[in-house]
This record gives sequence, C-alpha cells and structure tokens, in this order.
Amino acid sequence: MATLVQAVRLALHYGEKHLGVTDVFGEDVGPPLGGVFTATQGLKTAWNTPLDERGILGTAMGIAYAGGRPVCEIQFCDYAFNSIDLLKVAGNQRWCSGGQFPMPMVVMTPNGAGIRGSVYHSHSFESWASRLAGWKVVMPSNPLDAYGLMLSAIADPNPVLVLLPKALMRVKGDKLLPGEPADGDELARRIDAPVGDRTQWQPDWPEVKEHFIPFGKGDLVREGDSATVVTWGRLVPICASAADELSRELGFTFDVIDLRSIFPYDWDLVSRSVEKTGRVLIANEDTEVTNFGEHLLRRVVDEHFYDLLVKPRTVMGKHVPGIGMQEVYEGHSVPQYPHVAAAMRELAAEAA
Repeated sequence: MATLVQAVRLALHYGEKHLGVTDVFGEDVGPPLGGVFTATQGLKTAWNTPLDERGILGTAMGIAYAGGRPVCEIQFCDYAFNSIDLLKVAGNQRWCSGGQFPMPMVVMTPNGAGIRGSVYHSHSFESWASRLAGWKVVMPSNPLDAYGLMLSAIADPNPVLVLLPKALMRVKGDKLLPGEPADGDELARRIDAPVGDRTQWQPDWPEVKEHFIPFGKGDLVREGDSATVVTWGRLVPICASAADELSRELGFTFDVIDLRSIFPYDWDLVSRSVEKTGRVLIANEDTEVTNFGEHLLRRVVDEHFYDLLVKPRTVMGKHVPGIGMQEVYEGHSVPQYPHVAAAMRELAAEAA
C-alpha cells in the first residue's frame, strides 16, 4: 500500500501526464531532493526555487494567468504566514474578473504537528486558510484521499490549498490507489529515489488511474448512535481508534466524520449525524480562539439547538505561540489520543 506522500507523488505524476500540469516547484522540490518529504521525486516538471514563499506564490499566479497549470509547494505551512496577502490576492482574482480569468493553481504544504518540529515546523494553517475567500481548502487523512483530492485540486479552475498532515506522510493506507501495484515494496522500488547518488535514477511509474474525490464531501469512517465526532487530518485515525476502543469497552458507538474539505465542507453529512445522535464533538489540532472548529460549533448550535441532548464540545490545540521541541511540550500543546478518548467518553456518557 502506498504511503500518503507516495500517493501525492503519484497524483502529481498523473497530473503531469493527463491533466495538463505544467510546473511543480518550490524549495528543494526539484532534483536531487524531490521535496523534504519526497513528494516530488522523479517528476518531469519539478524545479527548485529560492527560499522565498512570496516569490513562489507570485510565480504560481503568473503561470496560471499565462495559461499554465502550476502546483507549488510551501515547504512547511509555518512559512505561509509571511505570504498571507498574496494568498488573499490569489483568491480574489477569478471573482474580480467575473469568472473570466481562471486561477488554476495548487499550493500544497505540510501541516500540523506530530514530527517534533518545534516552533517553526509544527503549526496548523487550516483555520487561517478557511478565511481566504476564493480558495478551496482540503486536508486528506489517508493515501487514497490524498490522491483523489490532489487530482480534483489540479483540475479545478480556482486556487486550491492542499494541507498534508506532517504526522501522516509516511503512514500507509488500507486501500490501493487505482492502478497501484499490490506489492508495497514494489511500489517503493519503482518510485522512491535511492539514498546517495541519484544522477542516473529514473522512476518507473505505474499506470495509475483516474480517481477524483469531489470537494465538499466528507467521509463517514465510523458509524454509530451514541455521538458525532467531526474531525480532519491527523486526528482522524486517532478519533477512529478511540471510537473502536470505547465501543469495545463501554458499548458506545460513534459517527466519526472525516471532513476532508475545510471549504467547501460537507454540512449535510454533519447535520444529519447531529440530528441523529444529539451529541457532537469537533476535534482538530489547530489552536483554539477563532479555530475553524468553533465555526462548525456555532453552526451546530444555530441549526440544531433543539436537537442537542448535551452541550457540544471541542478538542483543539492550546492558544500558544508555538510548540516546543521536547515531547512533553508537544503532548500538552496539541490534542493526543488520551485527550480525544476522554472527551468522547464524557460526551457519550453525560446524562441528557
């Protein structure tokens, strides 16, 4: 099975071959490295840029305006903060032209904690991104979704931000990508660059197939009646594991919704589940205070106040400037399994 980062690489290769991708670029994106997480190894259109996030975004906008279809990478989402004005400008362009001038650019960037990255490599960006009107924003939690969402991002005429959970980059999926070799070791031999001298290396790409996941469609990864859990990114497997444990030990069952798209998002799926269970927890690792989860909670209260059996809850990162490198700091700054499991247990057990 492919890892999440291999799925992104295969999607970009498919995009080069079938969807008109003209440029894949960013800091260390081209040879010899192929990206700090290896997402761009072996791609024929990949090239390196200076360490200049604003220049990367401006270049992507120019290529899109000129008729190209670029995919650029901000090496870590932590460095998108110094280019927020350009992200805003890119989101304005198609709207300002009344739809006459598409802006088909993809920005992909590693997001969130989980790699002991300390203060400049552990931020989350989805709440900031949700405020950038004109952008579509997605965050896959597994390889198949990463593949399908990336293909949809490439094909879209609007700017799309693909947030890739850092902690899940090396995690293998439980479903094959369409056209992926069944032998995971074979896939690695064919598309992973060797350590050391790569001057003569060329990937042997498998014939992966079309697989588009539409924006605004969440995924129900666990189904139950006790409560609803809405989450995305790194916390999806954590919430799913907690749901399994609480089902075995206490008999509680949960709807666990992987939102997948931050904007547009699948309100219909969330709404139906909250109406069914009357209990909801929204869990993510971004910092509290204007967290995107707080928007979802407000909408739940607005539209389902009389359906709720107990107070709705959130589990979010602490409102601190950064995350310390030491494991204890990260463990107390962003939600971990015990925090999520405790919140889910409390939610399901509270008397109505």
